[in-house]
Amino acid sequence: MSSQKIKIFAINGSTRKNASNFKILKHISENLKSQFEVEIFEKLDRLPHFNPDLDQEKAPESVIHFRNKVAQADGILICTPEYVFSLPGTLKNALEWCVSTTVFSGKKSGLITASASGEMAHDQLLLIMKTVEAKFDNTSTLLIQGVRGKIDNEGKITNLDTEKALANFITNFQNQF
Repeated sequence: MSSQKIKIFAINGSTRKNASNFKILKHISENLKSQFEVEIFEKLDRLPHFNPDLDQEKAPESVIHFRNKVAQADGILICTPEYVFSLPGTLKNALEWCVSTTVFSGKKSGLITASASGEMAHDQLLLIMKTVEAKFDNTSTLLIQGVRGKIDNEGKITNLDTEKALANFITNFQNQF
């Protein structure tokens, strides 16, 4: 492998300040930093509402920027909560802006849902990412239930099983490259 680091574009599915999802992405980026360069995207709420009519000729600049970040990355990480038994609207909106493109096609991806329950959002995330042809399997996906009780305010993982699951996820994600 060359000395150039592998570029990972990480998408925080939560717009909440100091969210557990952001803390998990920071934890992962710290554990990947020797080999990977991780950029965490936290501006989902700045993308306009998806409108197929705006996507016909030239998408809005913020959408083009987002798509370019996905396209230029060697891999994708998504960590999202579940809101009302679904993906957060801002994350789904961002993914909808990419459906008419091939930016996710064949892109090595790690997909995490970290929430109180998260099962329905996790299933939806996997379905959407399969639809946009992202590359992942069951070793590069993770559902963390009851996340708020498993991570402290500083972002330290306080639950041993969760720490092990994240370590395993990180290893599996690295092994894709």
